[in-house]
Amino acid sequence: MNPSKHSTAESNRRIVIFDTTLRDGEQSPGCSMNLAEKLEVAHALAQLGVDVIEAGFPIASPGDFEAVQAVSKEVRGSVICGLARCREEDIDCAWDALREAESPRIHVFLATSAIHRERKLRMTKEQIIERAVAGVKRAVGYCSNVEFSPEDAARTEIDFLCQVVEAAIDAGATTVNIPDTVGYAVPEQMYRVIAMLRERVPNIDKAVISVHCHNDLGMAVANSLAAVQAGAGQIECTINGIGERAGNCALEEVVMGLRVRNDVFHADTGVITRRLVPTSRLVSGITGMLVQRNKAIVGQNAFAHEAGIHQDGILKERATYEIMQPEDVGFSRSDLVLGKHSGRAALAARSRDLGYDLTQEQLARVFQDFKALADRKKEIYDADLAALIEQQIHVVEDTFSLEKYEIQTGTDKQPTVSLALRRSDGEVCRTQLEAGDGPVDAVFLAIEKLTGVSAICRDFRVHSVTVGKDAQGEVQVQLEHGGTLYRGRGVSTDSLEASAKAFLNAINRILSVTTDAPAVKSDRVR
Repeated sequence: MNPSKHSTAESNRRIVIFDTTLRDGEQSPGCSMNLAEKLEVAHALAQLGVDVIEAGFPIASPGDFEAVQAVSKEVRGSVICGLARCREEDIDCAWDALREAESPRIHVFLATSAIHRERKLRMTKEQIIERAVAGVKRAVGYCSNVEFSPEDAARTEIDFLCQVVEAAIDAGATTVNIPDTVGYAVPEQMYRVIAMLRERVPNIDKAVISVHCHNDLGMAVANSLAAVQAGAGQIECTINGIGERAGNCALEEVVMGLRVRNDVFHADTGVITRRLVPTSRLVSGITGMLVQRNKAIVGQNAFAHEAGIHQDGILKERATYEIMQPEDVGFSRSDLVLGKHSGRAALAARSRDLGYDLTQEQLARVFQDFKALADRKKEIYDADLAALIEQQIHVVEDTFSLEKYEIQTGTDKQPTVSLALRRSDGEVCRTQLEAGDGPVDAVFLAIEKLTGVSAICRDFRVHSVTVGKDAQGEVQVQLEHGGTLYRGRGVSTDSLEASAKAFLNAINRILSVTTDAPAVKSDRVR
């Protein structure tokens, strides 16, 4: 595999990392973020060192516009990008949202494959080229950094794809992105497409070639790396690979693939890899999309060794079974470092080692939770500490917090729950009821009664944060209220308490976007 026009063998080409977690990633069902969450992720991406942050699709909704505008105003160090169809109103809206960015980019797209032309757009090839050129030119009228994507490029006839790309570059596009929109391509095909574009498009040197690969067949990372081998200079990806359907190319995997196999790809990125794990945890906590334990690079088991022969090899020489250092991606080499006698300074230092920059107020709250956990748990793992931190730094405005609960239940016995919640004004609300199909359902019903908020539980998940019978349980719930989904998260060594916290966290999110004060149906005490 060696395209004849341009050599790709030069050492350490700089690959642009284009992160679309806030746009394509957020389109994944259940992953929508509010404005504060988007800003938090955007700042984390800039700290991670990504080159381009696609902050949203401004014309899609007022919320998307507001988010792109806020990211443009606040985030520095990365190019801020907004998506637009090749329509005047889309492009004008994108620029309105991006105009205050330190370094803005408008990303325009138009479908080019036969099935999209004939069935969706009902346009001829000539009309497609005409509209693409008009869209790029309008975007160039606002800013010099313009990206063009022929949607479904992987299924577009190569002759027509070459024509569209050449026309877009002539119109002023500085990046041309080749999307595998439905995850149909295989690595050899992706290599061949990029190589042919470099061979057959006469003005290709005037633009960076990008790829945007979906993971429907599990080959998004492989296809992206094949494109780099063929000469692509930008990869579009998301944290944890989240996104439409089966997701996108995973940023952490493609970045470490380039770094670890530099001997093959002769390319690297500007990503600060030790921030990969903290950023992964941040996005997972905000979106509620759990990272599978065996996920490459950032999964909990990525550097775990249980087989005796592996452990023996690791003890003698880590390189026998590890091709990366855990510290390189943000894991800690030493896990059991804190206990009940550890002080605030040690906690602050360990938090920094894990990639968290806590304010004094956040540190105080985490320290309080840490001391409480240390009294209940003999050994504090890094994952325990990360869970405590995530719980505090993603806190919503608490209208209600859990004061205490008691529950009586048994086989063939309906649960009886006593629950006390503290309101933000200091009042304590109490209720007792006999209801529910089990203890978790009973706690949920009691919280609904106290808060006056009724919701449908669409998803309930519990998993162990670490190991052992005293491990913390993390519960994530998704509630539907008024046709909108709200996420909640809770952590505790008591899984019922974690469930109550998760449900209450979601209820507080509901209350944070409603103007009416909750009607509390209970006895109140100061």
